[in-house]
Amino acid sequence: MKKTFLARGLLVLLGLATLGAVAPRAEIIERILVKVNGDILTQSDLEARQSAVIRTKRENPQTMSNAELAKMLADITPQIIVDAVDELLLLQRGRELGYHLTDEKFKGVLDNIKKENKIETEEQFQQALKAENMTLAELRTRLEKQMIIQQVQGNEVLGHISVSEAEAKAYYDAHRTEFTTPATVMLREILIPTSAASEDPAPKAKADAVYEKLKAGESFEKAVADESTAASKANGGLIGPINLADLAPALRRIIEPLKAGEITPVVRTQSGYQIFKIETLNEATLLPWDQAREDIGNRVANTKQAAEYSRYMQKLRAQAVLDWKNPELKKIFEQKVAEDAVVASAPPPPEKK
Repeated sequence: MKKTFLARGLLVLLGLATLGAVAPRAEIIERILVKVNGDILTQSDLEARQSAVIRTKRENPQTMSNAELAKMLADITPQIIVDAVDELLLLQRGRELGYHLTDEKFKGVLDNIKKENKIETEEQFQQALKAENMTLAELRTRLEKQMIIQQVQGNEVLGHISVSEAEAKAYYDAHRTEFTTPATVMLREILIPTSAASEDPAPKAKADAVYEKLKAGESFEKAVADESTAASKANGGLIGPINLADLAPALRRIIEPLKAGEITPVVRTQSGYQIFKIETLNEATLLPWDQAREDIGNRVANTKQAAEYSRYMQKLRAQAVLDWKNPELKKIFEQKVAEDAVVASAPPPPEKK
């Protein structure tokens, strides 16, 4: 068995014996971790799955310390083990139902792969397989597994899911904020700076004088050019659009009652003394039911799908014979399955206000 960089992490996580230390190398064939109705998951299978996940999270996993690797393996292995066992169960169920990849279907899939990857000759295709370190037979096996699993999920899970108009409408009514575009405001600002601890009355007096000029009819943009020190000065003091909910509560209370074109009194902020002009103010708008219906149907269906899939896999696992060869992996698997069952049976979280 080839010893990978994952081996040192596995020693910590799973308590496995040192790879290759049990017997001479020539006598080692493979370490079986669990039999699922007779089909096996090996240590090489597990390491390949772990390695694939790790490489999506770390660009150079070989540079990880033992502690970092052990921590990451502890985080990802429970889901990997559950997924691996479930994949075997779904494949077995698919074969019971007679699902398989026909020669005609396989040829169609290959033609699509070649087309999508702009592969025009058989030589190019063979080079592509070689680059992936894969034979045509291995590609077919992988594609057949994917097809069988998708077919089982489609017929045994998705086929039992429907979303009524009443369910979709109830979701819409309960999650209106998710379909509401928040109120936004475009502002122009004038900043007369001062430090937070300063007691110098001059900045406040200057801001008051600017405010009086604005009330007397002076252009806000001119006042920005003449007096403001904000970075927005180069843009005529323009800032936004800003969600009203993101404004400081005190400033929001001042701005919300105003209309486009109106200005605020002098406001003390962390930056100094400011005056704001309402350029545009857009009220919150709720997406109409007819426009939200398709999205809502998908959301409700996805929620129901997750619950139905969880129930379906619980049933397959309960009917299966799992012969664990590693007690620690068995413990990890059973704990993760129990946690997932709790999550699947829990009511959805309340809507955020």
